[in-house]
Amino acid sequence: FRLSMMDLIKDGSDWKEIQLLAQAIEDAGATIINTGIGWHEARIPTIATLVPRGAFSFVTAKLRGSVGVPLCTTNRINGPRVAEDILEAEQADLVSMARPFLADPELLTKSKQGRADEINTCIGCNQACLDHTFLGKTASCLVNPRAGHELEFAPPTQVTQEETRKKIAVVGAGPAGLACATTAASLGHDVTLYDNASEIGGQFNMAKRVPGKEEFYETLRYFGVELKKRGVKVRLNHPISKATMRDNEERFDAWILATGVHPRTPPIPGIGHPKVLSYIDVLKHKVPVGERVAIIGAGGIGFDVAEYLLHHNDDEDESESKSNQHRIDEFFQQWGVDQQNDIRGGLKPNHQSANNDSSTNNNNNNNNNNRRIHLLQRKKGKLGAGLGKTTGWIHRATLAQSGRVEMIGNVSYEKVDENGNLHVKNGNTTRVLEVDNIILCAGQESNRDLLEHNNGSSSGSGAAAAAAAAVGNVHTIGGAYKAGELDAKRAIDMGTRLAYKLTDPDNYSMKAPTSDEEIVLRLMAKWMK
Repeated sequence: FRLSMMDLIKDGSDWKEIQLLAQAIEDAGATIINTGIGWHEARIPTIATLVPRGAFSFVTAKLRGSVGVPLCTTNRINGPRVAEDILEAEQADLVSMARPFLADPELLTKSKQGRADEINTCIGCNQACLDHTFLGKTASCLVNPRAGHELEFAPPTQVTQEETRKKIAVVGAGPAGLACATTAASLGHDVTLYDNASEIGGQFNMAKRVPGKEEFYETLRYFGVELKKRGVKVRLNHPISKATMRDNEERFDAWILATGVHPRTPPIPGIGHPKVLSYIDVLKHKVPVGERVAIIGAGGIGFDVAEYLLHHNDDEDESESKSNQHRIDEFFQQWGVDQQNDIRGGLKPNHQSANNDSSTNNNNNNNNNNRRIHLLQRKKGKLGAGLGKTTGWIHRATLAQSGRVEMIGNVSYEKVDENGNLHVKNGNTTRVLEVDNIILCAGQESNRDLLEHNNGSSSGSGAAAAAAAAVGNVHTIGGAYKAGELDAKRAIDMGTRLAYKLTDPDNYSMKAPTSDEEIVLRLMAKWMK
């Protein structure tokens, strides 16, 4: 029986009521009681990435001794070490996991065999599991696109025979390139992975620095282990040129361009001012940023940069050093959760509801920076409307709770003046935002510098076709194929599917089939308009 032990809503159950209900459930014949955390109406994150691992296990621990049946704890338990820590601390008799088995169905086998480093860890993003479910799509997993599509993918050991083995070059060690390289190698191909950088990861190396996205460290750990296990030849600090591809001295059968994106620079007068930075300058190169900031662009990257700047001091990088308990304490303080679970509903009385996207002025400031941020977008409507269906509200609420982020939509950018201040028009009002830095998060453009012609395929005419034929098959994936918002889900899915399609072009598709539920929901949405 699953019992809500912390409702996380106003006027929810108090602890005595939870105890009495648990005892009544036991008397009625239940043999195990599972822990429920939060109602659907609750506006406190309970399973998203920013929730620290095992944060709510203390709730289960409090009920131990009140009943005689085993108690199961849940929420953000994403690996064997987390589970073991909870069991060793006697916080629960059992642990419950769901999404981690989408990320890696062999999780228990790998753990039992001492291969925990090979586990593909759930990052708690919800993008391909819960978000898909609410859209009528097949539930899958960002880090494991085979989940929910197992019948589309034959087991790797049964696919490639020696006569069909290909020699493949993958250029770019970001999410798309890593997925393609490791999958192709697992299918038996001879794969070499190239990247300009000194480490694998691409955009993930920036994402992992954003507070609440530290789980990307686990994804990079997994891919690093997979590269070694599958025998992929990794060539870091190794740029590839068009001439290298044309010469093709290693006689590759296919070139996979996973070269990612370039930040887009919007055509705003004065945009070349020294105070103007790109998100790459901030997240990758760690360029110092002042206390007054304007962020141009309020998509996923704009929200990430705002969150990063709220919690980051230029002289330190806390994301790698905090203990999990420290993260738990900060999380509960920020969201007003009673860590003793004594208060009815589990919420502190003065907690402002995260359902309100306007500033709650809680001014949760756990470091010593006093940044003030203007987050801007051209579109009308609420900022971050394109964020994840089940997590977008969390990102908006997090910024609103700080009391230090002004979100402004329906903006036109007039100019950056000689002092580096941003002039904007919002409706009929013109404002001058006096800032120390302007950060560009205004989209991306595909990095297709290595393509011999526009569409990146090996077909064509004239000199372009001849050059492409000399290179061999050329394919683009990830951001190099389509920029838009940075989309790790699409990138990993494309890389995985291309590896299978290169193996057997007739039996594998580059796109997952549309589910019946998704078709019905699309029709309903169309009729409702």
